[in-house]
Amino acid sequence: MTAENFQLLVSDDWSDYALLDSGDMRKLERFGKVRVNRPDPQALWKPKTPVLSWKADATFASKDDEDERGAWNFAGKPPADEWPIGWNALKLNARLAAFRHMGVFPEHSVHWRWAADQVKTANRPVKALNLFGYTGMMSLALAKAGADVVHLDASPKSIAQGRENAEMSGLAGAPIRWICDDAMKFVEREIRRGSKYDAIVLDPPKFGRGPKNETWRFETDFPKLLEHTQTLMSDKPLFVIATVYAVRLSYAAVGQSLAGAMGGGKVQCGEMAIREAPGRDLVLPTGLFARWTP
Repeated sequence: MTAENFQLLVSDDWSDYALLDSGDMRKLERFGKVRVNRPDPQALWKPKTPVLSWKADATFASKDDEDERGAWNFAGKPPADEWPIGWNALKLNARLAAFRHMGVFPEHSVHWRWAADQVKTANRPVKALNLFGYTGMMSLALAKAGADVVHLDASPKSIAQGRENAEMSGLAGAPIRWICDDAMKFVEREIRRGSKYDAIVLDPPKFGRGPKNETWRFETDFPKLLEHTQTLMSDKPLFVIATVYAVRLSYAAVGQSLAGAMGGGKVQCGEMAIREAPGRDLVLPTGLFARWTP
């Protein structure tokens, strides 16, 4: 793996989402018709218009811009608890969730589209595992492309929201197993069972807890999970995608870790970003990624 593998993957394929402005460690976004003002420590530049002039329906306030704890404040009548938005014929509910989340990470659309294309091009049965699957957009994209999907998340609420998104997208009967479990325990059980997957997606947090208070720490558990990932791959693997947030790593560290664990094949790695709405040539970086293909 060399520097030539670096890619900047820019999410700019939405109609129901837009990054309207960013700067001074804040970002102004539109989810459907709802405008939200959220902290973002990557936005170190000056915004197009002063943050105090932004017209947002909801603003997330915290003690400092890197603190995920806080509360939503409203300019007028609060938006609905949830409201539908769409991407590429898939539907989901956006919501003002805790820790400044919105029920979806728009920058991941670059991976949803790529993964779906890999499944379609394979033109054969594909079994996929989506770990730390959140509210299920990757799982829906894979299932719509024809894959048999195992979706795992430690949050019962996220699992329920994923099922809702599947129903909204006309995929309630799609071959998706929705599992609430600790990722490491599930993977280790699958290895003992001899289960194999053609495609695996990893979106681990920096720190997390399983449904039985199991502890996940990225620095110690991610390398082990990558080794397990290699063990779970089938004889005809398609891909592995890993996305990483809020850790002090470079894209090269993530890519080389994945390449070393898989023991061959090709790895592309780099950063994910969201393009700001027309007006200036600017992208907001969001996280790191690595993709492995055989």
